[in-house]
Amino acid sequence: MKKLMRGLGLALLPLSVSMAWAQEHPNTKPAEVYLAGTGSATGELEMYQSTDPKAPPMTKAEFDAARVIYFDRCAGCHGVLRKGATGKPLLPELMQNLGTESLKVFMTYGTAGGMPGFGTSNELSEKEIDMMARFIQHPAPLPPEWGMKEIHASWKLLVPPDQRPKKKMNNINLDNLFSVTLRDSGELALIDGDSKKIITILKTGFAVHITRFSGSGRYLYTTGRDGLINLIDLWMETPQTVATIRTGSDARSIDTSKFKGYDDKIAIAGTYWPPAYVLMDGFTLEPKKVMSTRGYTYDEQEFHPEPRVASIVSSHIKPEFVVNVKETGKVLLVNYSDLKNLKTTEIEAERFLHDGGWDSSKRYFLVAANMRDTVSVVDTKEGKLAANVKVGNKPHPGRGANWKDVKYGPVWATGHLGDDTIAVIGTDPAKHKQNAWKVVRSLKNHGNGSLFVKTHPKSSNLWADAALSPDDAAHKSVSVFNLKNLDAPAEVINIAEIAGITKGRVTHPEYNKAGDEVWFSVWGPKTGESAIVVMNDKTRKVKAVIKDPRLITPTGKFNLYNTIKDIY
Repeated sequence: MKKLMRGLGLALLPLSVSMAWAQEHPNTKPAEVYLAGTGSATGELEMYQSTDPKAPPMTKAEFDAARVIYFDRCAGCHGVLRKGATGKPLLPELMQNLGTESLKVFMTYGTAGGMPGFGTSNELSEKEIDMMARFIQHPAPLPPEWGMKEIHASWKLLVPPDQRPKKKMNNINLDNLFSVTLRDSGELALIDGDSKKIITILKTGFAVHITRFSGSGRYLYTTGRDGLINLIDLWMETPQTVATIRTGSDARSIDTSKFKGYDDKIAIAGTYWPPAYVLMDGFTLEPKKVMSTRGYTYDEQEFHPEPRVASIVSSHIKPEFVVNVKETGKVLLVNYSDLKNLKTTEIEAERFLHDGGWDSSKRYFLVAANMRDTVSVVDTKEGKLAANVKVGNKPHPGRGANWKDVKYGPVWATGHLGDDTIAVIGTDPAKHKQNAWKVVRSLKNHGNGSLFVKTHPKSSNLWADAALSPDDAAHKSVSVFNLKNLDAPAEVINIAEIAGITKGRVTHPEYNKAGDEVWFSVWGPKTGESAIVVMNDKTRKVKAVIKDPRLITPTGKFNLYNTIKDIY
């Protein structure tokens, strides 16, 4: 029986659950399921359905449909095991106390803490919301494990390196290339930043969370929420995928080695399920090492079964990856110079780490511990925690934004999911020690639910979205601040209205290489209309609106040059 469970990828599940699963599905190997371009792989896997007599009844069909929706829409914030992180815990007893009708209200209208209204945004139907309200009152189904055997079996080298071009075969200005996530279609659009024309649409994993580029600028790496990674060669006449791999069944982060001498050589991907990170050959995606992040929380020293890898960045000053482990509150500095004798520095930061970015010097990494209303600052040169900075309610910076403040010197900023402020933190302990690791300004955004803030070294503007605000006008608009006069209120611009779109959320400002344009996604319904709006950064007027039936639910956009150089 133990051998059977290991073969099914169920070795670490509770014995009673594992046996029940194996008996119910004797001929299925869930850890070998390989799904491309669909919803979260975790949601698609068969799982043992536990029943609770105190929970409202569900049919098997309803349960199966609900768990797919949960992993696609909810697990990122609330966790696969529903223990909470960015979102609150959704444990059965708590949910049963709230009851189906109350839960339906939360799901329909959202909350001030940043949870979107799935009903008011037409993302879920009334029937689906009723089904989800009942589903989360049942115990969470447990997905199977995923080890090196399964990871390696999923690896597909479509075009070996020796069969790829020896020189660039197209006339694309790669430095100003934009990679655009088409969330619900499981695709990626490559858009020429100069002409604003779509170069190609590529099939990827579902809801690509992030795009990263190799140090040379030749290769593009994506990871979908379903754990599927695509390696795309940008030198080909028309860029195409040359390798794929699945590192798990739920994922969010990927990056590549940037330290001098290691350009393009090593890739790393972090997974939500199983909680781990995987080191790979950067040219082929061949997996080299998988490392679990299960362990003990830094503060209470309690074992946690689901410490997810939330974000990863690559150091410019050392051969290291900065790996942020959400639930245990630990930042790992993973030295990739010798994978056989892997050296890792473990830093105690704060729990529920999420996303973050570098300060302007590229020495300090600032990461949001959003459920603790904190930004943790890691000194990657010294390999230790520099500070924990208290900010607003649920910080969500994306990569954040850096500029030289007229009064406080170098600063970095984050918006918040749970309030309408933007926290500005001093980042120069050498020349502005009195301001370092303190909130020196609190700016007024036009709404809560901010996902991203952005500026550019050549810009005097700071742009902020409010994409998850429950207020219709707020999530269609952006705030733009004059960095030379931050005492003045922000200008609020309705980007969706400019695009002529009535249903949509505006998100993810991204600059072009020159720093004179800022691009926004107008994220409409899957069956509706979406767009990319390009604003003139200096005049704050619309420069272009990119519309195309193929632009289905565009979300994140990544400019190649700015992404490689960590310019934000």
